Amino acid sequence: MLIKVVNHVTYNMSIHWHGIRQLRTGWADGPAYITQCPIQAGESYVYNFTISEQRGTLLWHAHILWLRATIHGAIIILPKHGLPYPFPKPHKEEVLLLGEWWKSDVEAVIDEAMASGNAPNVSDAHTINGHPAPNSNCLGKGGYTLVVTPAKTYLLRIINAALNTELFFKIAGHNLTVVEVDATYVKPFAIDTILLAPGQTTNVLLTTDRLPARYQITASPFKSSPVTIDNSTATATLIYAGAPASAATVLADRPAQNATLIADTFTQSLRGLNSAAYPLAFDSTVQVVLQGTSMIFPENHPIHLHGSNFFAVGKGLGNFDPDSDPKRFNLVDPVERNTIAVPSGGWVAIRFRADNPGVWFLHCHLEVHTSWGLKMAFVVDNGKRPNESLLPPPNDLPKC
Repeated sequence: MLIKVVNHVTYNMSIHWHGIRQLRTGWADGPAYITQCPIQAGESYVYNFTISEQRGTLLWHAHILWLRATIHGAIIILPKHGLPYPFPKPHKEEVLLLGEWWKSDVEAVIDEAMASGNAPNVSDAHTINGHPAPNSNCLGKGGYTLVVTPAKTYLLRIINAALNTELFFKIAGHNLTVVEVDATYVKPFAIDTILLAPGQTTNVLLTTDRLPARYQITASPFKSSPVTIDNSTATATLIYAGAPASAATVLADRPAQNATLIADTFTQSLRGLNSAAYPLAFDSTVQVVLQGTSMIFPENHPIHLHGSNFFAVGKGLGNFDPDSDPKRFNLVDPVERNTIAVPSGGWVAIRFRADNPGVWFLHCHLEVHTSWGLKMAFVVDNGKRPNESLLPPPNDLPKC
C-alpha cells in the first residue's frame, strides 16, 4: 500500500492503520511521537506498507491529540481471490461506522480538561455513519437508512470509531450472527445485541426474514462505572424494500446503560474459529495480564496493541491469581483481537508472539485515558535473520 496523506488542517497530523500488523514497517504505524513525528500543516507523507495474511474489517484514524473524533474511516481487506468466507456468501455487504460528535472543537475540550484537572466535557451525540438520528437538527436530517431486500443475508461490518464510549448495537426484531471480530474469524453465534469498545470491529450476518417494515437500528452507550458519559443513543432505520411508506418504525429495546449481563453474554460467547481451514497460529512467547482494578472508579478499559494481534486466553473479576487463574485459561479456541475490553474491576490475560521488530504502542482506546497517561510501548528487538529486522526509516519520514 502506498497512501499519500496531505495535511490540509492547522493541526499536526498522523494516521494509524488500526489492526494492520505492519510487519517490519513500524515507521508506517502512525502514532505521533512514538514511531514518527507528525505531518505538519501543509506537508505530506506517503505511508508505505504491505498487508500480509490479514483479511476482514479494520479502521484507520488520526493518532495525535483527539483528532480521530472526525478523522477516521474503514479498512476492508477482502479474502484472497478464490478463498471463500467460512460462512455462506452474503447478498451484499454494508459498513456501519459508529462515532461521537462534539459541537465544540475537540482540542479545546481536552485542553480545558488538562488545564483544570477535571474530566473533559462529554460528546453531544453518538452517530451511525455520521448521523445522530432521523429527527435531529443536522443537515440531511433524515438520518442514515439501510434499504434491504427481503429473504436475503447481509454482511454488516460494524466499527466503533468513537473516542470514549463503548456502544451496544442492535436492530429491532432481528438477531445478528457474529462471524468476525477485529479482522479475525470466530465461531458463529446468534445474539440480538453486540458490544463494541472504541477501536473494535465486529462483522455480523443479518438475515432479512421479518415482515416488510421499518426497523430501528440503535447504538447506545454502555456505562461500566459511575462516571459522566454521553447518554444519547444514535438511531438509524433498516427499511425492507416494498414496505409501505406509512409503516411505523418498529423500535428497538435498548439495553440499560449498566447492562453488564448483556455485555458479558456477548464477550463470553466469542471463540476463535480454529478450524482445519483457519487454524490458530498460537504461540505463548509473551503473556501480559491487564489488571483493571481501581480504588476509586473501576471501569472497562479497551486496550489496543499496535503491531500484533493477541489471543485473549483468560479474564475474570477481582485481582488475577497467578496460581489458580491460569488453570482456567482457554488454550483451545481463544478469540484473537487487537483491542480487548478489560472488565470493570477485573483482568484479562493476553498472549502474543513478539515476532515483529519495532516500537509498538499499547494504550487505552478511550482517548481521555490515553491523554491521562494510560499508555506504554513494547520494544521488540531485531531477530538474527535478515527478514527479522526492522526496515530502515524512509527518506521522507516527517521531521519534528
